[in-house]
Amino acid sequence: MTGTPEFSRPVLLARIGSEPLRREIAAGAAEREALARRFSLLGLDRLAAEVELIRRSGDMILLRAQFEARFVQECVVTFDPIESALSAEFELLYGPPDAEEAATGLVGDAVAFEPLSGDAIDIGEAVAQEFSLALPSFPRSPDADAAVAAASDAAMGPFAALAGLFDRRGRSDE
Repeated sequence: MTGTPEFSRPVLLARIGSEPLRREIAAGAAEREALARRFSLLGLDRLAAEVELIRRSGDMILLRAQFEARFVQECVVTFDPIESALSAEFELLYGPPDAEEAATGLVGDAVAFEPLSGDAIDIGEAVAQEFSLALPSFPRSPDADAAVAAASDAAMGPFAALAGLFDRRGRSDE
């Protein structure tokens, strides 16, 4: 991705002191529309998060966040719109690119390491990326199973007759 992210909320590293820095952020209408395009959603009605930045030892900064979203995806079977909501929590550890090995001892293996580049952490982009990872990969509407069954029955109609002929021919050759 080039340029400024759709949901950019940079926090200068110099603003993160010994006390945790807390921010509440929410994507505006234009940002939600751009994120919906980026993540191939039919719509994104809400994306909001509470973010906390905590300075760890030296140049390491822990980002803790919880977000909630309301969105519309397309069913992979019926192509019907599916309205969904989700909420999730995540943590990321930011630090100098050469400090990734040392970082694992600070918070454990479950927290992903993100190399710092520049003088800010974009908490909006971090939330957007984690939201994209939490989205259902293959959304299915409640009618999807019935549609698959109907399509399977319709497809098997003419082939079932051919299969029956093949079975009879195979038995007579024995």
